[in-house]
Amino acid sequence: MRLAEIAAVVGGEVDGRADVEVAAPAFVDSRQVVEGGLFVAVAGERVDGHDYAVAAVEAGAAAVLGTRPTGVPTVVVPDPVAALGRLARHVLDALDGVTVLALTGSQGKTGTKDYLAQVLGAVAPTVATAGNLNNEIGVPLTVLRATPETSYLLVEMGARGIGHIAYLCEVARPLVAAVLNVGTAHVGEFGGQDAIARAKGEIVEALPPEGTAVLNADDPRTAAMGERTVARSLTFGEHGDVRWRGLELDSLQRPTFELGYAGRWRTVRLGQAGLHQVSNAAAAAAMALSVGVTLDVVAHALTDSVPASRWRMELHERPDGVVVVNDAYNANPASMAAAIGTVARIGRARRGRSLAVLGVMLELGDGAEADHLEVGRVAAGAGVDVVVTVGEEAAAIAAGARGVPTWRGEAIVTASREEALRWVMENVSAPDVVLVKASRGAALELLADALIAQPPEEGDAR
Repeated sequence: MRLAEIAAVVGGEVDGRADVEVAAPAFVDSRQVVEGGLFVAVAGERVDGHDYAVAAVEAGAAAVLGTRPTGVPTVVVPDPVAALGRLARHVLDALDGVTVLALTGSQGKTGTKDYLAQVLGAVAPTVATAGNLNNEIGVPLTVLRATPETSYLLVEMGARGIGHIAYLCEVARPLVAAVLNVGTAHVGEFGGQDAIARAKGEIVEALPPEGTAVLNADDPRTAAMGERTVARSLTFGEHGDVRWRGLELDSLQRPTFELGYAGRWRTVRLGQAGLHQVSNAAAAAAMALSVGVTLDVVAHALTDSVPASRWRMELHERPDGVVVVNDAYNANPASMAAAIGTVARIGRARRGRSLAVLGVMLELGDGAEADHLEVGRVAAGAGVDVVVTVGEEAAAIAAGARGVPTWRGEAIVTASREEALRWVMENVSAPDVVLVKASRGAALELLADALIAQPPEEGDAR
């Protein structure tokens, strides 16, 4: 599209040459320039994208979308983020034959999205959300990666309040929409689980009559959302339309099971660790089945799937035999419990110790301390051998574990990533397994990377 056309769509004015053509997707990070793309200059709390507009164009961007002239071809609008959404909606409307699938939930969004992207990609050209770009910026950026050749557009949608998902569905209205669960992630921002359910359910309210709502049969708040849509409902879960049986776990807690739908069953073997991966895979299967992918294709693609997003239950076995599970991307009480249980079981299967290196869980509101205490109790109940907390806000996890009278493990409180890393490096040996997990703000992936890259030298204390 030429800048003049873009300006007409978003209600802006062109500063500079109006005939400049944008022939590639939009982007917001000037360090990752898309050749021929549109640089969206967003003014944040610390960084103003307009300051990098000239550099972005010099590095290959075609033009800029911003709130003021930048010295290079720019579409000037009052709100670049809102304009980006309008542009994405316009482009999607112009793409015939693209089926939009959207999903949301308190846990498991990215894992399910990664499974589904690989299933759909096995049958037709598919564009899916990169990482977790699931907000009012990320969703339009995903849409603007679609081309006339795209058959499936898979969009992960997040929310931090009522109305957020409804807006995202205006940008990319789905034909298939899934709600995975209603948990406590971001409960401090929403004010309670019922409010989270209202917000998540906006995704099924956006469905047309010919659409499909994919709902978790094992989560009452989610299952009830079938009443909020004119579309048909397809459930997944132990008691859902898409279900599983014969679940087995190997020594690294990778599941094998039979996936069933409409009386037919096919074997699936997943390469990622954790019982929770089964539900994620079943949700992905239900969404794929909703658009006509066969159960045979679904089962084969799930079995062949590989981890597509970093720092989510990544299994690493060091040369010295220590296993590190890097799940440092994000954390909430439910995902903490799932990861802790998985690592405890891996430790027992390997006849080694299980160590949980845990940082703060953010955005939990007034119940934050109680939630951290409960995670400690969960770790003790799961039989984790060592709990290592990182930072002052996570210390309550150690207190929770110590408060379980039957626990025979050890709780170590550290003040920083560096201190935690030193303790683990000096005290871990094969066949131990170490989980590293916290909310994104704790940046514990740095600790995990160091732990993976630097096995202890011979003679170090154990």
